[in-house]
Amino acid sequence: MTYEVTLIPGDGIGPEIAAAAREVLEATGVGFTWDEQTAGEATLASDGTPLPDRVVDSIRRTRVALKGPITTPVGTGFRSVNVALRQALTLYANVRPARSIAGIASRYDDVDLVIVRENTEDLYAGIERQVSDDEAETIKVITRGASERIARYAFEYAVANGRQTVTAVHKANIMKLTDGLFLESCRHIAQAYEGRIAFQDRIVDNMCMQLVQKPETYDVLVAPNLYGDIISDLAAGLVGGLGIAPGANIGEEAAVFEAVHGSAPKYAGQDRANPTALILSGALLLRHIGETDAGAAVEEAVRAVIGEGETVTADLGGTTGTKVYGQAVAAKVQALRAAA
Repeated sequence: MTYEVTLIPGDGIGPEIAAAAREVLEATGVGFTWDEQTAGEATLASDGTPLPDRVVDSIRRTRVALKGPITTPVGTGFRSVNVALRQALTLYANVRPARSIAGIASRYDDVDLVIVRENTEDLYAGIERQVSDDEAETIKVITRGASERIARYAFEYAVANGRQTVTAVHKANIMKLTDGLFLESCRHIAQAYEGRIAFQDRIVDNMCMQLVQKPETYDVLVAPNLYGDIISDLAAGLVGGLGIAPGANIGEEAAVFEAVHGSAPKYAGQDRANPTALILSGALLLRHIGETDAGAAVEEAVRAVIGEGETVTADLGGTTGTKVYGQAVAAKVQALRAAA
């Protein structure tokens, strides 16, 4: 079977790591037809927008996309293309695994977390205004429907992946109405999984402390948009950083898989970037489309190449360039296929 996938290389280091990820995915033997679409700063001049309609239309048609990083200006300029995509396609669930990898220097060696983040509302909904020269405000939106939907996704993910516990992350002790509604919704959904998946909740500041102290005691975390964004980066830091952190944005009609790190424009074209995060995002894509064995092979190949430590990028302690590292992972995937 051949799958049509929208490929958004992104900008900065995006095209380089996208090429590496593409090579690894094709090494699995799964058939792909790539609909390559440009987006980001490069399309401002050509299309007048960082997110042309053709990009969204392509994803609606293929229903799945692999996306490299896209530069987002800080404080000024256009809003995040990532946020715009999630809202345009109702990609309500952001899924960020964080798992220790042997060979990567870290304070921990037994982290295995999955952060499930609500992706469509909260303070990221974009409802903000300038009140005066000295004051601006943003409205936080939490709804029962979106909260129950993300909680249900977290529990279903736990069931499907052999997980044991779902922890709801909130600040309901202070924001009693908004975060209170989120927590109430999670508790309601948890009742349907009683006896199969354990449920608990943590206040977000305490959650951050506990993730640093004892991350091995947590499993699946479900959180509103802002808290999920913060703790997923924290979790990435526990296992070695954003360079190895994959991400998925899941909706009812489409899914976008992306490296969650930045576009690092100062390193563009230098063959220095680490493509691991996007390669592992590709593994999530494979699992999403039902190619679970291929997804497992990609993950195993990444772990093997990093564990050997001979063909890794500079941030992982080696001297290998982006392209050769990708080729090494692709070769390992092919070797695993041959041995199967």
